[in-house]
Amino acid sequence: MDKDFWRDKKVFVTGHTGFKGSWLCLWLASMGARVTGYALAPPTNPSMFVLCGVDEKIERSVVADLRDRESLAEALGASSADIVFHLAAQPLVRESYKDPVGTYDVNVMGTVNLLEAVRLSRGVRAVVLITTDKCYENHEWVWGYRENEPLGGYDPYSNSKACCELVASSYRDSFFNAKEYARHRVALATVRAGNVIGGGDWADDRLVPDCVRSFLRGETVVLRYPRAIRPWQHVIEPLAGYLEIAQRLHHDGSLFAEAWNFGPNDDDAKPVEWIVKRMCASWGDGATYAIDTGAHPHEASYLKLDCSKAKTRLGWRPRWSIGRAIDAVIEWTREYQRGGDLSRFTISQIEEYSLAAKEEW
Repeated sequence: MDKDFWRDKKVFVTGHTGFKGSWLCLWLASMGARVTGYALAPPTNPSMFVLCGVDEKIERSVVADLRDRESLAEALGASSADIVFHLAAQPLVRESYKDPVGTYDVNVMGTVNLLEAVRLSRGVRAVVLITTDKCYENHEWVWGYRENEPLGGYDPYSNSKACCELVASSYRDSFFNAKEYARHRVALATVRAGNVIGGGDWADDRLVPDCVRSFLRGETVVLRYPRAIRPWQHVIEPLAGYLEIAQRLHHDGSLFAEAWNFGPNDDDAKPVEWIVKRMCASWGDGATYAIDTGAHPHEASYLKLDCSKAKTRLGWRPRWSIGRAIDAVIEWTREYQRGGDLSRFTISQIEEYSLAAKEEW
């Protein structure tokens, strides 16, 4: 990734008040990008967005609903963005069971609204649409899913993200077709990542945030799906891939306008119970866990990604093991516990990762 590329680039980020969006905005701002964010108010309290003062690091923060098509189009136009990252979504599986209509409305129609705003705008050259590894039709295979595997999704959240992929494919074929790139000059890619973890995630019904809250309160962590295996990775890993894809789209146009997986190495696809044991050990202070044997909504038991394409064509690959990723979460949380400068600490973790990547290249 070329850090200099981002200096003075105008970037539009939906979902900038969320966990992943806050990390992305801080990274972009640290490289000199001129960022406009568009999202609802921070979804949690505390929130990384507030703790790190993200609104002070970016040029403009628009608090509005993705379903408000006119507001979204106006904000995108005012940003004069070259590059768009679309992260805004209803991101929780359990919430999607409670509110399936709202989940489809935000995730699917919100994506339609964003792509329609891009279609009618002038100046946008690259669009990176973030979906999820859960968009695949999951057969609980022991091998990883490739980008050309059938889409599906059991629960409303996962299925809505598969729908987002189909929406993106339709817009790419109908309005941003590679054969007509010289006319429209828009390149659209979708990116699919595994379970991302990192400091500053306070979402409900997520394993790592649940662990962090329990640690801070001195309570026992309660596990719902101890044997479920997920492709865990630190949030920095896929974000590095998203930034790389955006650069390629901007430089090379439609050559990279397709779907991309960004997941961990196979060895880092671990069961939930392994993750929690490792987190308890890293936290110390007698941290413990217990298994909840009650009934819970369906979630996939096994899911892996094949990232061969990103490794081969982009030169991207995971650089932090799951152990380092967990330690980074604990380090961030300890800094929060001490009342430290979380914006500076977040950037220091990004710089640590970037330096390691640069040395390898």
